[in-house]
Amino acid sequence: CFVCGESGATITCSEMGCDRSFHLPCAVEGECVTQYFLGYSSFCWEHRPEQEVEAAPDDTTTCLICLDLVGDRKSYSTMLCPACQHAWFHRGCIQDQAMGAGFGHFQCPLCRDDHRFLLEMILMGIRVPFRLPSWERGQAYAELQERHSHCDATECLCPGGREQAEEEGSWQLLLCSSCAGEGTHRSCSRLKNMAASWECNSC
Repeated sequence: CFVCGESGATITCSEMGCDRSFHLPCAVEGECVTQYFLGYSSFCWEHRPEQEVEAAPDDTTTCLICLDLVGDRKSYSTMLCPACQHAWFHRGCIQDQAMGAGFGHFQCPLCRDDHRFLLEMILMGIRVPFRLPSWERGQAYAELQERHSHCDATECLCPGGREQAEEEGSWQLLLCSSCAGEGTHRSCSRLKNMAASWECNSC
């Protein structure tokens, strides 16, 4: 490995005539790039692709994601959105965002471009996985699908407590007809059995 000097390096620069090899964990330290599509081409620091943009950061430019300074020049660890050319970010920061967003939702954090930006990031070695974004996996929004299920009256009169709810009668639980974020037993809010709806004090 040309980075750490140890044996077992299995990744070789794809540039014709270049014999530099490196370990995958050494890629960042050696400023190497692997393009995670088709043939998975890898390049050493000398032959890696670079962004063809004229814009350059100044000494006050910050990463749009972590808000730390990005430095006053373009480098391996500093990247720019090719669409708006205003969004600067660290390579590590945009890589983390790509892993969370997935292929279908990865876009510039500033201008929201998802075509030129996506293509450029992939060419520059940002890995964008083909999977759902992290916020749509698992139970991230499970609580939003839960129905409100207890009485919010100042004084709940139900013998079974605030969680008890019957299908009809005095202890039927009605949800606010506007927000559905609060509920009451009919008797706790002195509602007649014929009342079909109820609104909470907030609404």
